Amino acid sequence: MTKRTALAAAPAAEIVPLVVAARDGAADAFRELHRRFARVVHGIALAHVAPDDAEDVTQEVFVRVHRTLATVREPVAFPAWICTVARSVAADHARRNRRRPRAQPLPEDRAAPPAPATDDELRERVLVCLARLPEAYRETLLLRLAEGLSGPEIAERTGLTPDSVRVNLSRGMAMLRPMLREEGLP
Repeated sequence: MTKRTALAAAPAAEIVPLVVAARDGAADAFRELHRRFARVVHGIALAHVAPDDAEDVTQEVFVRVHRTLATVREPVAFPAWICTVARSVAADHARRNRRRPRAQPLPEDRAAPPAPATDDELRERVLVCLARLPEAYRETLLLRLAEGLSGPEIAERTGLTPDSVRVNLSRGMAMLRPMLREEGLP
């Protein structure tokens, strides 16, 4: 067994007993799954819905996971399954909100974007740029930049290979940099 294979097997060995115990009704096991995957679910939600809605989507995902955990046939597939549930719930939420559009301020002249006055404004402008990226890059970058997960943590919790995470982060940042410059952001 190579070092990389051993590292990949260790997290799966930790997740499987938790999933089995949570399926059997162990509240502590479900809390631990929530602790390990909440940032991933929140990052995926941020990739699909407004930042104000990401917490609601995250909560809805874990309610759905709790209700449907028994449908997971292979506990080792839990990381990929929860990411799929998160994408589905976020897409449903986004669809519902498109039917009820929120009032948006009129766009200002884009020739010279004003410098953000607060950290909240800066974060909002960066999130707008991130929303323009392809989904795979957007999700991976949000997990890294907004949720603070490392590359190996992203791979472990999403089911992506470490190489795919590296590629998504690299290509996503290459696409994001010119967007940030266009917005007048450092």
